[in-house]
Amino acid sequence: MLQSQRLFEILQILRRHRQAVSGNHLAQETGVSLRTIYRDISLLQSMGAEIEGETGFGYVLKPGFMLPPLMFSEGRSRRSRLGCNGSLATRMRI
Repeated sequence: MLQSQRLFEILQILRRHRQAVSGNHLAQETGVSLRTIYRDISLLQSMGAEIEGETGFGYVLKPGFMLPPLMFSEGRSRRSRLGCNGSLATRMRI
């Protein structure tokens, strides 16, 4: 699983649970080590995710938290559109 997919999955797991989720549970759900979960949570927090964590308690995502929209440069956006159009064209030929 790519890191970006894992970060999204962590947010989804936290969003589904009303109570705190342990790091071990997150590690098990995503198939990575507990240390990787610590790094991922830290990264998500640095990106603005409102995740609270306490030793022996677990992690909680603040209710109502929404991910900000992705911001791409014009070049990156153009490359993404071209890539999508190319794959669509390939599928349509089949």
